[in-house]
Amino acid sequence: MELNEVVMKRYATKKFDGKQIPGKKLNELLDIIRFSASSYNMQPWKIKVISDGETKKKLLEATYGQEQIMSCSSILVFCADTDLEAKIAELEREMLESGSKKESIAGFINTLKGFSQGLQGKERLCWAQKQVYLALGNAINGAKSLGFDSCPMEGFKPQEYSRILGLPEHIVPTVLCTIGYGADTPRPKMRLPKEKVYF
Repeated sequence: MELNEVVMKRYATKKFDGKQIPGKKLNELLDIIRFSASSYNMQPWKIKVISDGETKKKLLEATYGQEQIMSCSSILVFCADTDLEAKIAELEREMLESGSKKESIAGFINTLKGFSQGLQGKERLCWAQKQVYLALGNAINGAKSLGFDSCPMEGFKPQEYSRILGLPEHIVPTVLCTIGYGADTPRPKMRLPKEKVYF
């Protein structure tokens, strides 16, 4: 499927048929998400994949009873990771292991450290959450390109998700994406005309 067809056919699926996405296809999607763009390539996210019915039931009330939580194949819980220092150290290790020389990346790593030091509290969370939405874009279009459907969801209680899933403080649930095979009928896609978007 060409990208323009993926974008035009993708829709926010409100009801799935309950079938499980084959493991190979799910792993393909997870790789598409893993290769998402992020500022400085810092990748300040963690994504919890939930496929079991028992955990879904526990999360249902914290998602305001929205039906797609139960009928989907999996819930992807996109979390912002605000421990930027750990992310920088992780990125440096990966770069060194892939063959980069410590002296050749020292300037870049120092830039990242300076950047992270300048972000504190809500600013840090806000920045990390912006990056999460880049990954979400790959998730929803990636799902459609692989032959299944998705629904991005902001209607949930992040603190309850953290409690139920036992997440550490620096891993902040930001947006959900349910995936599976749609059992509803998409409405015609409506978007603003070009002249109201571009100027």
